[in-house]
Amino acid sequence: MKAVVLSGGSGTRLRPFTFTQAKQLIPVANKPILFYLLEDIKISGIDDVAIIVGETREEVKEKVGDGSKFGLNITYVEQDAPRGIAHAVKLTRDFVKDEPFVVILGDNLLNYSIKELVREFEESNHDAHILLTRVKNPERFGVAELDTDGNVLNLVEKPKKPKSDLALVGIYFFRKMVFEMIDQLKYSWRNELEITDAIDMLLKNKYKVKADIITGWWKDTGKPEDILDANHLVLDLIKTDIQGTVTKDTTVKGRVRIGKNTTISKNSYLIGPLIIGENCTIENAFVGSYCAIGDNCTLKNCELESSIIMQGTKIECRKKLTNCLIGTDCEILDSDHYPKGNKLIIGKQSKLFLE
Repeated sequence: MKAVVLSGGSGTRLRPFTFTQAKQLIPVANKPILFYLLEDIKISGIDDVAIIVGETREEVKEKVGDGSKFGLNITYVEQDAPRGIAHAVKLTRDFVKDEPFVVILGDNLLNYSIKELVREFEESNHDAHILLTRVKNPERFGVAELDTDGNVLNLVEKPKKPKSDLALVGIYFFRKMVFEMIDQLKYSWRNELEITDAIDMLLKNKYKVKADIITGWWKDTGKPEDILDANHLVLDLIKTDIQGTVTKDTTVKGRVRIGKNTTISKNSYLIGPLIIGENCTIENAFVGSYCAIGDNCTLKNCELESSIIMQGTKIECRKKLTNCLIGTDCEILDSDHYPKGNKLIIGKQSKLFLE
């Protein structure tokens, strides 16, 4: 069994972060989303992985390397532009050869391992296996319609009038005949080769397609609010692990993880679940639940809650910050100029909410 992980795309819904960073490398609970997937692929007994890369190829290659740190053999396959999931799969034909394979979207997170699904597909006679979950906004996803016995009738990508609330989760199991279906596809109204059309063609050609409705959580981290939601879900699973220094005048409540060489001092107040990386300095700060603070951050005289602060960022600001997604090496400081006002230095396609 082999694995194909999609880590291309331009991530337009996550700008300005994706001007300088691959969306699959945005951290959730201080770990890049892509790393969760690669670790689970290894746990599932798969060793050979193809990663589809696009305009952020150099950053992905730098962070992932040859795969040895995950115990994997990584092959990079370049996609010249976002042309759809089926197009990305088509590029892996020489890598996959005749083996069964799993396709995973690199910006998706699940709260369970695919290990049993891998074993089940290897041992089955199914030609494809898809996962579905019920969603409130199916028009955002590929949607499946099932009959009363749970068999798949058809699939449609981002339908304007969905026939069900069952969205395709970004994990697909295939055998080699899917390449024959993709060869027959035409580009959709989105100018993409749709994987839903390829699966629908498998159905029309009487191939066996199994569908399971998952009951655990699944997050497509395509928008900032989705990333913050995923951060909540992952932090709900952490256990306390304090490797840094916490002074006696600091209060710690709940499950908290603190990295090496981090110092929490001067009447700071921490409420878990939260995670703080290595080499951080936190003084006279309130760090509330569902915060993820990256490595090498400095927080002084500030108040944070339900936010992701990426590495190297400095915050010295007496305003309360909530539900924030703050990138690497940023500075958020109190203004010392008069007359008082909000002084902003922001880049292209930034979003600010001021009170």
